[in-house]
Amino acid sequence: MQLNNNVTEFILLGLTQDPFWKKIVFVIFLLLYLRILLGNLLIIITVKTSQALKNPMYFFLFYLSLSDTCLSTSIAPRIIVDAHLKKTTISFSECVIQVFSAHFFGCLEIFILILMAADCYVAICKPLHYMTIISHRVCGVLMTVAWVGSCVHSLAQIFLALSLPFCGPNVIDHYFCDLQPSLKLACSDTYVVNLLLVSNSGAICTVGFVILMFSYVIILHSLRNHSAEGRKKALSTCVSHIIVVILFFGPCIFIYTHPATTFPMDKMTAVFYTVGTPLLNPLIYTLRNTEVKTSMKKLWRKKLFAGGKR
Repeated sequence: MQLNNNVTEFILLGLTQDPFWKKIVFVIFLLLYLRILLGNLLIIITVKTSQALKNPMYFFLFYLSLSDTCLSTSIAPRIIVDAHLKKTTISFSECVIQVFSAHFFGCLEIFILILMAADCYVAICKPLHYMTIISHRVCGVLMTVAWVGSCVHSLAQIFLALSLPFCGPNVIDHYFCDLQPSLKLACSDTYVVNLLLVSNSGAICTVGFVILMFSYVIILHSLRNHSAEGRKKALSTCVSHIIVVILFFGPCIFIYTHPATTFPMDKMTAVFYTVGTPLLNPLIYTLRNTEVKTSMKKLWRKKLFAGGKR
């Protein structure tokens, strides 16, 4: 997309063009998005207000929920609105913003999951040095690095987008703007851009997944030396993280490592990491975490009593 290209807007085909199924998509995604907001905002408020959730694990969980909320907000509302429109167009500028925001918060989630795995490793394998290694200052520095790294990644995506000239077709066979489905609309050879895309997004997804799986193998191996109760608690935490990792990284690796050719299942696969993971993360982390559930109950009771006194 060069700034002097002939295309000023794109047409998003969405998940379906059938009027009946568009109504179904509207209802389903509206309910899913509201559930995402409710679940993640509840975690954000609980972690922020509860004194029992001040350790590094919940510090990272706070930002994971924030990232999930922003990632789904950058995509889901447009799906919901477009389900009511006959012609679903998006301007050039909006498309660029969506590419940036989707990649920024998606990359941020990858970095946060890696930080959560590192926190889990230190807590289980080096418990006596935990507060020294994972201090509040270290957490702040690591999160800053994650934000800066995500910004660099997203700016690289924008640079790739602006390097492509669009002079004719403007129909994107997807429900949001992304480089992969847009490459075939360009009026130039996209081989180099696709190679850079795979080496950027594809490498981040694949390397991140390998690092996480390797770290959890080490963690699970080290659990042999723990007591039965400690092993059970640590295993519950690790299983929660592994479920999140597989649900998020599986679709991402599939989307961002294959060639520029689009497959029929691409759109449904993308739903898993753009909407599915933000929806499931609050359930996974609350249902399997006693401390979070207890803090939520206390917060709920506090709000009820406060409301009753009025």
